[in-house]
Amino acid sequence: MKRLLCAALLLGLGACAPNLRATGDLGLVVERADGRLKLVESTHSTALASIDGLGDLSHASIVYSRDERFAFVFGRDGGLTKVDMLRAEIVGRVVQSGNSIGGAISQDGSLVAVANYTPGGVKVFDTGTLELVADIPAIGADGKASKVVGLEDAPGNVFAFSLYDAGEIWLLDMKDRAKPGLRKFHGIGKQPYDALVTEDGRYYMAGLFGEDGIAMLDLWNPDQGVRRILDHYGRGQDPLPVYKMPHLEGWAASGNLAFLPAIGRHEVLVVDMNTWREVGRVPVAGQPVFAMLQPGGRRLWVNFALPDNALVQVVDVPSLKVIKTLEPGLAILHMEFTPRGERVWMSARDSDRVTVWDTQSLEQVADMPAAKPSGIFFTARAHRMGL
Repeated sequence: MKRLLCAALLLGLGACAPNLRATGDLGLVVERADGRLKLVESTHSTALASIDGLGDLSHASIVYSRDERFAFVFGRDGGLTKVDMLRAEIVGRVVQSGNSIGGAISQDGSLVAVANYTPGGVKVFDTGTLELVADIPAIGADGKASKVVGLEDAPGNVFAFSLYDAGEIWLLDMKDRAKPGLRKFHGIGKQPYDALVTEDGRYYMAGLFGEDGIAMLDLWNPDQGVRRILDHYGRGQDPLPVYKMPHLEGWAASGNLAFLPAIGRHEVLVVDMNTWREVGRVPVAGQPVFAMLQPGGRRLWVNFALPDNALVQVVDVPSLKVIKTLEPGLAILHMEFTPRGERVWMSARDSDRVTVWDTQSLEQVADMPAAKPSGIFFTARAHRMGL
């Protein structure tokens, strides 16, 4: 009799159990025209829900809490929005500036920082409450306010960022949130436009729009100052008009090689990370925007600015040759690999579609409708530095 009662109790509890879901295969697609996010899962390449009310998402980016439960969305209108991935709803929102350009989450997950164009500067918020923790104006050595770009997380609850107008790199140390520390590096080059932190957390690299080259800061040895690499890679050549800035956050590293999009050129630069010198170039169909390696590092995927933004090229890393040119849709704005790299998702803004491709066969395996999609962000980003 006792066994029967226990069995009945367990059956009753099972009937009342919630519909549980883990977060590991979830992601968000930005539907930029409508201020909306599409919640998706990558295992079966399906859409689960839509989340409205996020404001101007024309240049939106997203980071995740360390448990993957919450997404922090940076909108172009200065909005910082916290989204619950399991409930598919907004749980917090603050409009913290007039115009923002992305952000980062701290190593311990307790702080989220936002880079601002208007009025410039960086604001740091508590990830739990979205309360303001620090407000850092970006006043360059020339005494003028500057746009902030290339905001990245670095080890030790440090945020690294660049001042576009002033040509500077700053490190914001938030280990003690009551006493933020600030270190400034002046004269790093003209108009840093985007940046990355290498996956080992060692180097902060800022691409320069005002001149050929990249400014690199060794975060393990900041006393050595900023070093210029790939200096004058376009020497003696006239750059083409730039219709869309390359995105260094989509950088790629395979073995000792790094692959970086070249400003104003139909090339991907190949760099030896032991010496940080150029060791080759890959001719491609247009001006690269993202040059991204699929997990495993065997193939490099490249998308392009106008007028070639309907193309994606796949490069074989050992041979440095383009092995296939894909046409996934009109205006391919972003690519995102599943965590182990068996598939890649692509947003085709002007086709109002997201397409999914098998990275081995290079064939399309799924697609879904989306209103003017741009960024695609999977929760696996929560566990990678510099994203």
